[in-house]
Amino acid sequence: MTNPHPAPGPGAAAETPGSTTSDGPQVPGPRRSGEPRRPTLRSDLRASWPDGLAALVITAAVFVLLYIRIRNETSSTVTVMPFMADADAFWLYFLSQAFGWSALLWAWGTVILGLLLSGPRPSRLPLSGPRLERLHRTTSLNTIALIAAHALFFGAELVRFDTAAWNSAVATAFVEVFVPGGYDSGTGRIAIPVGQAALYLAIPLGLLFYVRHRIGPKTWRVLHRCVIVVYVLSVWHTLLYGTNVWYDGWFRTGVWLLQLPIAALLLLRLLRPARRSEKLSGSPGASAGARTGWALRLGGRLAVAAVLVALVAVVASGRDGGRSVPPGDTSSTHNHD
Repeated sequence: MTNPHPAPGPGAAAETPGSTTSDGPQVPGPRRSGEPRRPTLRSDLRASWPDGLAALVITAAVFVLLYIRIRNETSSTVTVMPFMADADAFWLYFLSQAFGWSALLWAWGTVILGLLLSGPRPSRLPLSGPRLERLHRTTSLNTIALIAAHALFFGAELVRFDTAAWNSAVATAFVEVFVPGGYDSGTGRIAIPVGQAALYLAIPLGLLFYVRHRIGPKTWRVLHRCVIVVYVLSVWHTLLYGTNVWYDGWFRTGVWLLQLPIAALLLLRLLRPARRSEKLSGSPGASAGARTGWALRLGGRLAVAAVLVALVAVVASGRDGGRSVPPGDTSSTHNHD
């Protein structure tokens, strides 16, 4: 989010205090006289309210869309779970879905910003490098908040329909929503732990930036690269469990389509690294360590290139792992929310 987020010119070997790096925002280092203070969690939380307000507006719009489609019975959710055709009864569930979709969108945005900051990017952008860095940090913080809201509203829905005493209902919902393996129904047995992993990785990976001067720049860079894992888990959770993308169709294919720019930017980042040590030289070197590093760098480039080709094939063919639309189902022919 979580994860999870201007590089020096090609061949740059050194990092100066307060400069940006190929792996994200500022590198820890002693602050010289006259230099701006390094960003803090408090300052970024204060700066995150415009981005957070935009996220809430988008969430509200998605909720209204989901609600209307449920009321009109044009949503594939009604096909998957016919008992949820009563939009008024299950509004908390649809609100949880709305937060889930906005969380995925914000996670997509923060990954795009991180890749733009850490690799080659267009010479003309509407925002300067420092403003892009701050937006990257605020979208990351808001992504964590949106994922948490998605989980909390899902838990509230479980409590609402639990007939046990309130304390027992809360405890059961907590286990099912936040404890891996606690949810044991259908596809959720896999999808829920995947979402939990995204949340539990997004929080530390998103907040480690603010203690990077304590853990060291090298450790922080290595951990920061794992932000992409949070995003992959979020997409996986959505495709597994999102009733809006349960069946084959343009909306599910659209989710795959959004992954193309991320894969392309990541491949470009690997092919044109800012650090000399990350370049793929013509020779792997004589030592075993040099050969291993060369093989890993080459393998990473080939893997991302293969993913990009696979994404193009999925989008072009429309065959993306979704279930077939049930024969005679009219709601699914309208495609999905």
